[in-house]
Amino acid sequence: MRTLTSLLAIGLLASAFDAVYAQEGKENPVERAEEIYAGGYDRFRFGGYGEVLAKFMDYGNNRFTGTEYGNTKERRNSISIPRFVLAFDYKFNSKWILGAEIEFEAGGTGAAYEIENTENGEYEMEVEKGGEVALEQFHVTRLIHPAFNVRVGHIIVPVGLTNERHEPINFFGTSRPEGETTIIPSTWHENGIEVFGSFGKNYARFNYQAQVVAGLNPCGFDRNTWVASGKQGMFEADNFTSPAYVARLNYNGVPGLKIGGSVYYCHNVCSNSDKSQTFSKVGRSPLVIYSADFQYKNEYVTARANMIYGNLSNAEALSSQIRGQTNTSPYSRIVPVAKNAVSYGGEIGFNLRAVCKGDEKFPVIYPFARYEYYNPQQEGEGRQVMDLRNKVSMWTAGLNWYALPNLVVKADYTTRRIGDGKYNSENEFSLGVAYVGWFLSK
Repeated sequence: MRTLTSLLAIGLLASAFDAVYAQEGKENPVERAEEIYAGGYDRFRFGGYGEVLAKFMDYGNNRFTGTEYGNTKERRNSISIPRFVLAFDYKFNSKWILGAEIEFEAGGTGAAYEIENTENGEYEMEVEKGGEVALEQFHVTRLIHPAFNVRVGHIIVPVGLTNERHEPINFFGTSRPEGETTIIPSTWHENGIEVFGSFGKNYARFNYQAQVVAGLNPCGFDRNTWVASGKQGMFEADNFTSPAYVARLNYNGVPGLKIGGSVYYCHNVCSNSDKSQTFSKVGRSPLVIYSADFQYKNEYVTARANMIYGNLSNAEALSSQIRGQTNTSPYSRIVPVAKNAVSYGGEIGFNLRAVCKGDEKFPVIYPFARYEYYNPQQEGEGRQVMDLRNKVSMWTAGLNWYALPNLVVKADYTTRRIGDGKYNSENEFSLGVAYVGWFLSK
């Protein structure tokens, strides 16, 4: 009821904003909001992004085999389409905008889960093909003023650098930063409502987002990915009993520099489980995630860094109930789920064309290096024992060739140090091609 009251209040505030400006006879602020948030097309646009990825690895596919060395040493190669996304934006008029994205991950899928309440609440599953087809975004935006706008629907949760800028042109490696995408969902998208805007000099110094979205489902939490597998969407409707509250603020006051931070808070993740009785013995389990990041770009260099830290209360009791889920559940049930998880890292790349004094005949090539540390089991609670095989520090180095401004060919080499070197390292060479673009715009 409180959430519904908040949504109604936001709607009334939006109408009041328009009324004030109409009475004062000022220039319609919608035009300025559209310039900032929906420029580049008059009526509609259609496009998307996609990636092709090949990996050549020297390690097995499971470092948790129980051996004292971790992953076995073996030759293993793969090729995949990590994602193919179609995007569509449509302006009903200057105030109302529809945005949508559909993602085909790993070639698409045909799968369905159901809870058969007539059969003691057992899960039933039919799978036709691996991969996933997901509605990544579907929202209606009401442009009001550069400082205040409203969006409702299926929206991106702006926690971390990658979720906010998840298109493959926006990171150097052939794959998204591993630490960030290990401990939180990526791309993270949920049903909910958002208010957003810009402020400061010429509405360009700061921008913010504030959201109320469906909270994470603890049934999907596990040892190896912390809360990343808790994103809802498996069923036809999301559980909104304990929604999450998200806020993000970015500073853009220096040319080329962007500094941002976000916080995610869910009062009790237990209330979002598939079945209300699953975590009835746990009590309240709040989840808080903090992130901070920056990006700096100029003619010569691009540098990015980010940090994520999360705290899950009552993790020991939660883990006990996750382990006890039925064998037919679609979740891993691998525990313990840690109290704290962490990820941090940074990357830097240099524009060789600029270094060569801007010779147009020279291709746009960025050699880069990236360092990451992450641990979904950074710290346990009570009697929990953390597994060192989840503690990873890694280096990635490679080249990005921008054959076109929105098409890039990538190559990189990655080495991971597992558990402070106690277990076998993991090494791989990767090749990728990625694009981002609007194919049609009118």
